[in-house]
Amino acid sequence: MKNFGIGEALHTLGIKKSNPGTSTGKKWIKTSGTYIDCHSPADGKLIGRIQTTDEKSFEKVVRQAGQAFTQWRMLPAPKRGDIVRQIGESLRQHKEQLGKLVSYEMGKSYQEGLGEVQEMIDICDLAVGLSRQLNGLTMHSERPYHRMYEQYHPLGIVGIITAFNFPVAVWSWNAMIAWVCGDVCIWKPSEKTPLCSIACQNIATEVFERNGVPEGVSCIVNGDYKVGQWMCAHENIPLISATGSVRMGKAVGQTLAARLGRALLELGGNNAIIITENANLDMAIRGAVFGAVGTAGQRCTSTRRLIVHDRVYDEVKNRLTKAYTQLRIGNPLDTLNHVGPLIDKLAVKTYSAALQKIKKEGGHFAVNGKVLKGKGYESGCYVKPAIAEVKNDYEIVQAETFAPILYLIRYKTLDEAIALQNGVKQGLSSSVMTTRLQDMEKFLSHAGSDCGIANVNIGTSGAEIGGAFGGEKETGGGRESGSDAWKVYMRRQTNTINFSDNLPLAQGIKFDL
Repeated sequence: MKNFGIGEALHTLGIKKSNPGTSTGKKWIKTSGTYIDCHSPADGKLIGRIQTTDEKSFEKVVRQAGQAFTQWRMLPAPKRGDIVRQIGESLRQHKEQLGKLVSYEMGKSYQEGLGEVQEMIDICDLAVGLSRQLNGLTMHSERPYHRMYEQYHPLGIVGIITAFNFPVAVWSWNAMIAWVCGDVCIWKPSEKTPLCSIACQNIATEVFERNGVPEGVSCIVNGDYKVGQWMCAHENIPLISATGSVRMGKAVGQTLAARLGRALLELGGNNAIIITENANLDMAIRGAVFGAVGTAGQRCTSTRRLIVHDRVYDEVKNRLTKAYTQLRIGNPLDTLNHVGPLIDKLAVKTYSAALQKIKKEGGHFAVNGKVLKGKGYESGCYVKPAIAEVKNDYEIVQAETFAPILYLIRYKTLDEAIALQNGVKQGLSSSVMTTRLQDMEKFLSHAGSDCGIANVNIGTSGAEIGGAFGGEKETGGGRESGSDAWKVYMRRQTNTINFSDNLPLAQGIKFDL
């Protein structure tokens, strides 16, 4: 299998055969932790090894981050923003190399790897502007000669737990915003994609050292769920931003609730596109196919369900079936391919089990799925995207399967379609394909989609960083990235100043001594 320049990319990003996985910046901490072997799902080859964080070194990281916070928070926000700007410039310089690492370690196509790095660059640009707009409000006091206002202060240490499917972008969504807000960050990446964290830390550290940033503003800890548990239970980490499964999110939420810590949760999605009878089918098919097979169906915003009007159902099914025959599956670094591998063999087992459950529950396959074998598929992680005709109440349809399986569901009225769209426990992303204004407005109304993201005439995936990203119900309720998502990384304070010689009480209360 061709190398596609991955060796050069690893060298440029500072990835070695054996890597420490604990860092407070320029310092890499040797631990007693075990090693994780990192194999690429593209070809099964060993990329490198990484040593995990032990509890002693984790405590050292938290102490260093706490010390750094006392200095970093006092640097003016626009100065912090300028440092983030420089990180964005460095990411531009390393876009090709980091995009290749993302593609090779995670398995998404090289184009999607480049797109993920572009998201990092975009969030840096947003954060630079935000650094001059961390605005509060002024209010009118009911008491004479009093002034009221509110302001936002840096929160402290932000713990970031990310999933394998976006191994660099989601960290940047949190870290860049947290940094301009005056916080410091401790990042625990997925144990399935830890090398990406080493690359990002190397890029950030070079910029921080050049600017004299205190040690501990950017920290990483690597390991399994136990490291995440240490983060969630630590009383010196006021906010945990966690991306992953619903099961993981519930565990994080319970631990944080026990100590009244803050949680920003981005969990599962079971996203649907409604295709109405008057939809532009060329657009609808394109959006559905990319949403279903992009990142091999391993996006939280992947299209899982296609809810299609009865009048166009057969045409949509036929056009989808034809489109799926044109998909090229193979090495994600080969730009001719559309679909790469699943993350590992466990994911393949989950995919295969879902196919069996679909049959057991009575589903019918318009496009059969299977595990691919033979030349080019030696890693054992490649599967064929599948399309199944099902009912929305099937148990397998109600669950989120992180694989390229698309469910086709019929409907007759828009109210029925919206009820089907909302009839799952997850509430991340949704879409309607229609040329009818009334359908668009109803879908976006109080009686429409119950998801955190609701789109018209685009698919469920591909969110832009300018808007707040997140969902409702079992998706967790968190919001990251743009809009006013920055407020969760800060503590809010209401201030009242009395500039008179008297002490009038609020609500006209009399208290004379």
